[in-house]
Amino acid sequence: MKQTFRAALKVFTGQKRELHPGQEPDPAREIDVKGPAPATSLFSVKRLDEVIERARERFLAIQNAKGYWVFDLEADTTIPSEYILLQRFLGRETAPELRGKIGRYLRHRQLEDGGWPLYHGGAGDISASVKTYFGLKQLGDSPDAPHMIRAREFILGLGGAARVNVFTRITLALFGQVPWGTTPAMPIEIMLLPKWFFFHLQKVSYWSRTVIVPLLILNARRPVCQLGPEEGVSELFVEPPHGFRHLDHLVPRNLIKNLFIFLDRILKMADPLFPRSSRKRATRLAERWTVERMQGEGGIGAIFPAMANAVMALHILGYPDDHPDLVRGIKGIDDLLVDHGAEAFCQPCVSPIWDTCLSLSAVLEAGVAPEDKAVQKAIDWLLENLIQVPGDWMCRAPALEPAGWAFQFENAFYPDVDDTPMVIMALLRAGVLNQEAHREKISKAVNWVIGMQSSDGGWGAFDIDNNYLYLNNIPFADHGALLDPSTSDITGRCIELLAMLGYGRDFPPIAGGLDFLRRVQEACGAWFGRWGVNYIYGTWSVLKGLGRLGEDVSQPYIQKAVDWLKSCQNPDNGWGETCYSYKDPSLAGKGESTPSQTAWALLGLMAVGEVHSSAVQRGIHYLITRQDSNGRWDEQIYTGTGFPNVFYLRYHGYGQFFPLWALSEYRRLRSGRATRQDEVSLVSPAGFSLPASKKRR
Repeated sequence: MKQTFRAALKVFTGQKRELHPGQEPDPAREIDVKGPAPATSLFSVKRLDEVIERARERFLAIQNAKGYWVFDLEADTTIPSEYILLQRFLGRETAPELRGKIGRYLRHRQLEDGGWPLYHGGAGDISASVKTYFGLKQLGDSPDAPHMIRAREFILGLGGAARVNVFTRITLALFGQVPWGTTPAMPIEIMLLPKWFFFHLQKVSYWSRTVIVPLLILNARRPVCQLGPEEGVSELFVEPPHGFRHLDHLVPRNLIKNLFIFLDRILKMADPLFPRSSRKRATRLAERWTVERMQGEGGIGAIFPAMANAVMALHILGYPDDHPDLVRGIKGIDDLLVDHGAEAFCQPCVSPIWDTCLSLSAVLEAGVAPEDKAVQKAIDWLLENLIQVPGDWMCRAPALEPAGWAFQFENAFYPDVDDTPMVIMALLRAGVLNQEAHREKISKAVNWVIGMQSSDGGWGAFDIDNNYLYLNNIPFADHGALLDPSTSDITGRCIELLAMLGYGRDFPPIAGGLDFLRRVQEACGAWFGRWGVNYIYGTWSVLKGLGRLGEDVSQPYIQKAVDWLKSCQNPDNGWGETCYSYKDPSLAGKGESTPSQTAWALLGLMAVGEVHSSAVQRGIHYLITRQDSNGRWDEQIYTGTGFPNVFYLRYHGYGQFFPLWALSEYRRLRSGRATRQDEVSLVSPAGFSLPASKKRR
């Protein structure tokens, strides 16, 4: 096909799903919008309208003057603890008021058994507990204080601080609490390895890359921040830690992991034999790589662990305190702090692009006109933040033109294949195809999404074919999230975008995506959710894509997913799923109801024609009755995922924009009206020439 997507947008801009007088709907693509819903005794239309309007007005009131929305992003207590430890390492003074607020935040989240959890309602975790205890000691908490005694007893009861994960062990090494030799071998000569080698930086995920490279510098120099005896945590060890040699032990019946453990020990013995010349060359390369990715205001990778490692690396390399790169890096970390009066915490990163595109979609479905000033400001802000410069992802697609959105305010090296489709769909809802000036950017961004498809038919978050699963066996990767393979949730989202642009199931990228989704569907009918908790999130994302594509919803694999979602509905009419389902899949779809997970289930069910079902009516009732008088939904439970089993997130916006979105779509569909997404979706496939890089692979 010679016709470009850009030209096709011009041709098909007028071909929307909004029905004009005398136009007949296409039954193959219209889903259950044939007429008003039957009456329900659970809620009145007036009540539904009131809840939507209250939430919608609140969203318009809290929009930033520049056009974006941003909500707090909260992890567990390890991030604020690491912030405090970082200040100690750098020799920076922390204001007494801030120290007090962070201390209160940490103490308030301690469990009765003395530990600290990875998420609200979770069990105590030894690594999180050791870091938090360590952070509190730096804040001046006495080890004889009741909460510290309880924490110490909890940690010792689990075997002591020798049982912590690798990242916590590295933190302990930085402060002289364990020997550096107990950390996994990470020779800085990794920077010199060829791409064909079994380990290379391009074979791991973006987040691993940005954490590892500055860490290689630290590992090569092995700095120790000297602490007084009263500042350390030797009391958390069952045995004296300075006698430790190896803390990574062989695993029965796991040949690959054991081979990597042997390799780790060989590398540690060989480390003194590495030539100084190659070490210096590798160090210069790691330094240059790190500094290049620190140039933006968001810091390297725009994620706290990488940012913290980077400023420590520059500090150890001798950068003066007033060096622009070091100053900018520290400021980026300080900008992650959130002050809530009595308490304060450090965010793992910020989420303005994600929050803005989801908020924009929600208010547009809620009836805010595309011409509204708030919508136009959001459009302008999002388009201003389109990344059109090369990034690390180009290693796999050198001919693909850059055009994507990141998650944060600034993260130019790492646009996100999850955010980009969601941003484009929000902009399409806002009517950007009617604006000639914006079509060029949209076409480039769609091209980029297609070009980022992996060879298995799915899409990962930041890279192509980042699926070298054997690397999750190296000792450094005990968190099990070193890689960025294709996932169901992102694949469903990419299919939804392409279907919204009029492409059908025969379009090669969609056909490949559908094959991938069928292969990875769980036996119960659900799909795994990599970036949200968990199977409810993944199933929503896939069903939205299948529904937008116009797939026959009577197909067994779709009905199996629908039946599974319905079976998970709680007696209180909502849906919920515990983070523990990542560890125990039998808990898929089980947990205390939350507004966000209920909204995901509803959006998924409505996408495949279940608008008038009893399950949907009850779910809508749940959301209506949970809203407070200020138009908010209270959601303390963590429903976002950083790394399954290791790191979870509480998106403070999830319990706000997702319920508004679900209620608004329901209101439209139950009355026989099209959703805003229906109104702007193209009904004919646009001509498209695949990116050159896609043709070659």
